[in-house]
Amino acid sequence: MYVLKHGIKKNAERRWALPDRVFFGHGACVILAGTFLKHPPLGGFYGERIIPGEGFSGNHIYVTNGVIAFDYHGYSSCSLLLEHHAKAWSSRHPGWLCAITRVDFDLLDNAELNRRKMLGPDQYLHDPISRAERFLRRRSHAEAAAKALAIAMR
Repeated sequence: MYVLKHGIKKNAERRWALPDRVFFGHGACVILAGTFLKHPPLGGFYGERIIPGEGFSGNHIYVTNGVIAFDYHGYSSCSLLLEHHAKAWSSRHPGWLCAITRVDFDLLDNAELNRRKMLGPDQYLHDPISRAERFLRRRSHAEAAAKALAIAMR
């Protein structure tokens, strides 16, 4: 987990200047997931959301087929992604807990995202969907997913 310096997420220029993995790991995960689902490089994936318990941070959205997951880290087993996320947040915030829910809203719709206290694609300094598309094009999806599946099946 990346820890940002105070104020970066509130500053559009500084936020946009973050490296892709950090950008998509700190709030723009929803844009990455929504872009993945809009033109899926692999079939059978859907969005899931990590919703932290009352008073905690740590919201995250990723895509999964139920066995493997994709987010700003790339492909991994779903259980390892969730374990990593929980470990990172609970190490900084004792008592951290969360719920996992299937996404039932449009991940690229400003109003839907704002209703859930997330930024929509039109609320970034530049075009985050184009940035997510470039991020996704740099991946060998079939190969990376196969490796993650092999690890998940051990």
